[in-house]
Amino acid sequence: MKRKLIFLSFLLLGISVVKADEPVRFTASAPSTVILDKPFQLVYSVNAACKDLRVPELSNFDILAGPFQSNSSSMQIINGRSSSSVSVSYTYTLQAQKTGTFTIGSASVIVNNQKYTSNGVSIKVLPADAASKSQNNQSESVSGSQAISNDNIFIKTTASRTNVYEQEAILVTYKLYTLADVDQCVNKKMPDFDGFMKQEIDQPQNKQFSYENFKGRNYGTVVLYQVLLFPQRSGVIQIDKGNFEAVVRVQNKTASRSIFDDFFDSYTNVSKNLIAPGLKINVNALPANKPASFGGTVGHFTLNSSLSTNTIKANNAVTLKINIEGTGNMKLIKNPDIKFPDGFEVYDPKVNNNFKTTSNGVTGSKSIEYLFIPRHSGDFEIPATEFSYFDVNEKTYKTLRTQAYKLQVLKGDGGDNTTVVGTSFVDKEDVKLLGKDIRYIQTGNFTLSHDEEPLFGTLLCWLLYLIPLLVSLFLFVFFRKQIKENSNLAFVRNKKANSVARKRLKIAQKLLNAGDKDKFYEEVLKATWTYLSDKLSIPIASLTKERVELELASRGVDPAVVQQFTQILNTCEFARYAPNSGQQEMGNLYDETIDTISELENFIKKS
Repeated sequence: MKRKLIFLSFLLLGISVVKADEPVRFTASAPSTVILDKPFQLVYSVNAACKDLRVPELSNFDILAGPFQSNSSSMQIINGRSSSSVSVSYTYTLQAQKTGTFTIGSASVIVNNQKYTSNGVSIKVLPADAASKSQNNQSESVSGSQAISNDNIFIKTTASRTNVYEQEAILVTYKLYTLADVDQCVNKKMPDFDGFMKQEIDQPQNKQFSYENFKGRNYGTVVLYQVLLFPQRSGVIQIDKGNFEAVVRVQNKTASRSIFDDFFDSYTNVSKNLIAPGLKINVNALPANKPASFGGTVGHFTLNSSLSTNTIKANNAVTLKINIEGTGNMKLIKNPDIKFPDGFEVYDPKVNNNFKTTSNGVTGSKSIEYLFIPRHSGDFEIPATEFSYFDVNEKTYKTLRTQAYKLQVLKGDGGDNTTVVGTSFVDKEDVKLLGKDIRYIQTGNFTLSHDEEPLFGTLLCWLLYLIPLLVSLFLFVFFRKQIKENSNLAFVRNKKANSVARKRLKIAQKLLNAGDKDKFYEEVLKATWTYLSDKLSIPIASLTKERVELELASRGVDPAVVQQFTQILNTCEFARYAPNSGQQEMGNLYDETIDTISELENFIKKS
């Protein structure tokens, strides 16, 4: 008992309670759009114990209820350390007094004797549904087909602009408008966007509906699909229609049989095919006066550059970094062409793309690092380089230039004995002597030999070509014939009929040696019928003695052979039920069956 108490004491001491060291967050949240005369909730949340909540004046809204305070706390223990968290929320139920866009200012609370303020929220108030007042009394009689009509649920296709230049970004949005209860909506077939380079915009996993007033009615809306398009040619480009499928929950309307039916509503999921309209985009060609450094980039950009050092020793590395930032078709930005001085060993540039696709276009930066090594001492100049793009806002070409850099290269540690300034170097390293400048030439007696005759053009060369070709041709014809024969099932069965029959007769021979009369005659009968079925290409179920006689006779088989087959079949059928049949009679029947099948095979081969 004493040991248990000691162990428990150490365990309790080992667990330290640590309060979650998180910064205090005080936030306000409300729907971005609400409908006039419909209640909504404004929620203030803080992740700590607080007091003295003060909210701004809500002059454009009526407070229907609140604030309702809700507290929650949690604790977790990880590796003997305990952490706790607290969450407090205050909820107001509001209703707008008029339409428009209104801002609710910041609220404040006191946490640990310190004041914290929340963010403000902007709320757009839409007018009441024009059709709702006249339809309030009829809402309960709306049928399922009306709930999913084209007026109650549809898709709009919009483009950020329809008159653009080549390579100018266009944001195309497919948005769902619905008055029905939509469970999900997925795209079945999207346009090919022929004539555009596309970049899809990632959508959030949990899409939230918001309200939008359209033609006097307030629809629940959600963006289904967004894509950023870059036109690749001028002219009018047609974007085809899109195809979506929505699953709509429709309430089953049945006559109420009791007051309890109203408490147990049932719903049915109905699929609705939605067609998103197409668009026409007018694409203007870029102006003709393109700068020499223009590579097709369209948008708005800035450029800056830097050199790692202005003084360095020969054979040491230097880095020139160029950074291009902006918004546009950044994936088409080409690496600037820099004319490095001769005698510089230049490596392939290192490119770092930091692009982000948003609804405003592709934005980010492209960094290009040029690593080069001066091999000779002297004073050099790295000339300026240009980057040109078409500015869609000002509708003109703009050219950005880096500065020219002066680089002083000192003698290297290896002893650069030659100091050259402004001299043109063709090779990347100095010429080195290999031992002596004149090689020793052998003198005296020596033997000359003829060069071997090349193999190409000789008879052996042609045979090495022809023999594999002939072998391949033979194998091709042989295997093609095999494939053709094997594809004919009747031919294969006819061809293998003799071997199949002999396998069954071998089984019958074993039964003959064992003295099993019933199974012996049964196996001989099966072998005979199977052989005739395969040979005549007639199913066993359709074979009769009379048909066998007619088929064999029609094929010109000797009547004696036909009679032998009939006699074998009769013998097998009667012998299975005969009271006495000795080993000798069974052996005679076995030999007779083999001889008859052999005679028929020989006859067919001759014919």
